[in-house]
Formats: sequence, C-alpha cells, structure tokens
Amino acid sequence: MTRSSAPDADRKSQADALIERTERVSAHNYAPLPVVISRAEGVWAWDTEGKRYLDCLSAYSAISHGHRHPKILRALLQQTERLTLTSRAFHNDRMGDFLSKLCEISEMEMSVQPKLLRF
Repeated sequence: MTRSSAPDADRKSQADALIERTERVSAHNYAPLPVVISRAEGVWAWDTEGKRYLDCLSAYSAISHGHRHPKILRALLQQTERLTLTSRAFHNDRMGDFLSKLCEISEMEMSVQPKLLRF
C-alpha cells in the first residue's frame, strides 16, 4: 500500500518508505491506514509530514486518556525506576493490589489472566 499525494509519484515520501519497511518485516494481521504517526500529545497526533490528526482510535481504549497524560507519565516513570515489566510467568508485588482494585471497581469477582484462559 503506498500513497501518492505528491505530484511526483516516482518520489517516495518518508511515510511511504517507513510503511514499506514495516510491511516487509511485520505480520499482516492488521490493515493500517497509510499514515505514519511520529508524535502525539493529548487527543492530537502528528504524522511524519507534520499533518495533525484528532486521534479517535485511542489504540482500542489502551490510550483512552489521551497521549502523554502528565499524571500517567509520572506514574510510569516512578514505576519504571523500580521495575519495567515482569512476565506473567512470575508474581510481582503490585499485581494482587491492582487486580483487587480492578475487581472492586468492575464489581467482578476475578480478573481474567492469561494463565487462566482455557479454549
């Protein structure tokens, strides 16, 4: 998939080159729009050519709070100073409290965890 918005269709844009490189080495389980986002702040995202977009997709709710929210950035930095990530093959000292709070808020008895999924 390529874009040809420039009058000179033979000239590849930076976005086209990035898309081509990514498509060459990634699984094709999505059909992304031909837009290459390079930065974002709050509800706005910019592509590699400087065009601004209102981000209404929010990574399927993973970023529903907006990009780079100051409170979330502070919490992220604080957490990564202790520990970046643990595999679910291990327990960690935060998961129980987090899941307890999640269950309380969602009024559910248990949170789904990968090791509990059965198909």
